[in-house]
Amino acid sequence: MTPQDDYALRRVPPAARYGWGWVAVQQFGQISDLITFSTGVLLGAGLSFWGAFWALTLGSVVLELVAVFVGIAGCREGLSTSVLTRWTGFGRYGSALLGLIISISLVGWFGIQNGIFALGMATVAPWLTASVWSLVTGVVITVFVIYGFRAMRWVGIVAVPAFQIVIAYSVIKEFSGADLGGLFASGPLGEPITIAAGATLVAGSYMAGAVVMPDMNRFNRSPRDVVKQSVLSITLGQYVMGLIGVLLAYALKGQDAVAILTGTAGVVGVITLVAAVVKINDWNLYSSSLGLVNAVDTLFGVKVNRVWATLGIGVAGTVLSAVGFLDRFTDFLTVLGVSLPPIAGIIVAEYYLVRRWRGALDESRQRGVLPSTEPTFVPVTLGIWVVSAVFGWWSEREQLGIGSVNSLLLAGLLYLVLGKLGLVRETGEAPVGEARKEESCESVST
Repeated sequence: MTPQDDYALRRVPPAARYGWGWVAVQQFGQISDLITFSTGVLLGAGLSFWGAFWALTLGSVVLELVAVFVGIAGCREGLSTSVLTRWTGFGRYGSALLGLIISISLVGWFGIQNGIFALGMATVAPWLTASVWSLVTGVVITVFVIYGFRAMRWVGIVAVPAFQIVIAYSVIKEFSGADLGGLFASGPLGEPITIAAGATLVAGSYMAGAVVMPDMNRFNRSPRDVVKQSVLSITLGQYVMGLIGVLLAYALKGQDAVAILTGTAGVVGVITLVAAVVKINDWNLYSSSLGLVNAVDTLFGVKVNRVWATLGIGVAGTVLSAVGFLDRFTDFLTVLGVSLPPIAGIIVAEYYLVRRWRGALDESRQRGVLPSTEPTFVPVTLGIWVVSAVFGWWSEREQLGIGSVNSLLLAGLLYLVLGKLGLVRETGEAPVGEARKEESCESVST
């Protein structure tokens, strides 16, 4: 097996696609992880069981819709998120900005979660400090991502079932003697929150992942596969795992997800938690590398191999996590996250409804290449993006519904209206480049 560029700047050809099961295990691993379980525990802390049920329902439905529509676009075009946005409203330089935001945001979370990974390893193997484990674990994940989708799917095959087994063991152990009727009738453990706030937690916990679904779904063979795996993954991963977290929080009277699982499964629980963090963190690094490759290509005309981009940002994220530097930027990364939901609204509105550049995508897709030209700058789209992101942040702060959903819907509505009025226009077009078109025709054996 050799390191893979994984079609970072071109369409994934049919010969390089996978059956839906291989891609589904990746998506399921992204969702059914510690973060999802932790979200359920937090809902149990602030809501009754039925309040948590409705919060999970609302949040999961929103995520399924976003993941399906954005993912189908990625599957049809075979393009990563940041490259696809060149022809879905953002243009050349807008997509570069988007690529940078995705890259910075996800590599930041990669480093922070790598620190969590290292703390778990230090608990199991205290002969190395957490800082040293950060270096070790960061390098391991970086190596897997360098080898691309083919290697990452094997991580999912191991990590996903292991995490589910520990969850099942915790459920059986704690619920065997519990009063289930009493658990379903439980009230919040701590400070009460609203159902809307709970739904915000659910939708926000995976919204960034839903927005960048084309990075994964470009390897699917058909839109039908995207629908099957998205509904299955989010229903079983986000929804069922979240409810289990709620019930375990009630049963153990706890609000700390890590303490709940390690308390019921011991050392095995710690090891499995570590594996679950690996499964989501490899995709953080993978999408970050794709965003960086697109940004460098767009801004400087330099084609950086995804392998080298992964190595560079993987090493940077690893070192920064080892010294604890990234922990200080959690708030900054959260602000960046606010900018992601409107992107999905714009992509969906342009690709399915306005379709200003859809013809160029359709025609070039038949030939397996990129369109010959791309819009350079689309100022109206950037204005919609900023306004919607600010509105989402403000509405969440004021507790006016679900902030991420508000920003997504506003962005889609504004783009649809202005697009149909003919106000979404590029300032110019630029050739995509003969070299890249030639590369698009190459087939890499899988």
